[in-house]
Amino acid sequence: MKRILLILVLFSTTIVLSQDKKTFEKEVSKISKRIEVITKTQKDSLKTKVVAIDKRLEKGEITKSTADILKKEVASYHARRIEKLVGEQEKMLQLLVQDKTNGKIASEEEVISSEDDDESTFTIGNKTFRFTLNGKEEKKESYSNSIKRRSNRRSRRTTSQFVFAMGVNNVLEYGQIESLNDSDYKLWQSHFYEVGWTWKSRMNKNPGIFYFKYGVSFLWNNLRLDNNQYHVKNGDITEIQTFPNPLDESRLRHVQMTFPVHFEWDLSKNKKYNDNYVNDRTNKSLRFGVGGFVGFKLGTRQYFEYKDNNGVNVKEVQKDNYNMNTINYGLSTYLGYRSTSLYVKYDLNPLFKNTETRNISMGIRLDLN
Repeated sequence: MKRILLILVLFSTTIVLSQDKKTFEKEVSKISKRIEVITKTQKDSLKTKVVAIDKRLEKGEITKSTADILKKEVASYHARRIEKLVGEQEKMLQLLVQDKTNGKIASEEEVISSEDDDESTFTIGNKTFRFTLNGKEEKKESYSNSIKRRSNRRSRRTTSQFVFAMGVNNVLEYGQIESLNDSDYKLWQSHFYEVGWTWKSRMNKNPGIFYFKYGVSFLWNNLRLDNNQYHVKNGDITEIQTFPNPLDESRLRHVQMTFPVHFEWDLSKNKKYNDNYVNDRTNKSLRFGVGGFVGFKLGTRQYFEYKDNNGVNVKEVQKDNYNMNTINYGLSTYLGYRSTSLYVKYDLNPLFKNTETRNISMGIRLDLN
């Protein structure tokens, strides 16, 4: 349920476009609205069923224990429905990001730019009209407005980017990179996913190469234990023990909301116009960012898949904090070309309380203007 709320918080901050043309931002907004409708519909249905169960209990038709069982069943049913329906929307989001990366869908800025470059258009309010008049007065006015709008866009000092990252997760003991060789977690099966929004501000008044980048992100960190092990909370200590049955899946997932901050060097070549105006271009060449992040955990769950003694497939979910630190902070850096970068994050505070175990992540990051 928290994953759904996180996605809603993230994408409700996107700008709702008024243009008729299909853009990346507009499609993201549509997905956000569909997720919101799915969640509200399922929650309203759940509330109606719970009220009906309470009325049956008040009339004496069922016992309290039966009412509790019925409530758990309907809650589990609607949770599965939300998981399935929102999962379909998440797949659509992944395809949308892929289309944007492959250039199959334009961003809002690209659509506006293509419209402004056409001198045979004029704008009234939010509507853009094309004309084929031979009159010079109308054409001159339209061209003047186009130049004015293009000049306003060129002078922007801050731009925004949609961020998507994914890669592998693991842990370091006492900050030693050698500890990866003896890690209890599977390297290539432990993944992380990050979705967020950043703002990139030029540090100098005039176009240059130094930028200050800041934003908000949501992370899904997965750690899969090896050798048939699982996490056990023993008071203030979280231990790794052997599971009594052969495990097909042993995964610990914790969701975080973080606020990243980076200083970025962007070597993109600026564009100079005929009027000697220099346009500050970004994400067109090599980029290097270094900084850190601070945030907090929103929830932790442990997933099991195994066969019981009767050979029945069992899927189990345990919800607990497993003595994880609520606040997390660390260092991060990326090096890339245009919108794609190699990405590394390292937590400075321990993953679990009373330990020296720290999370480290490595992967690919997309910063899409």
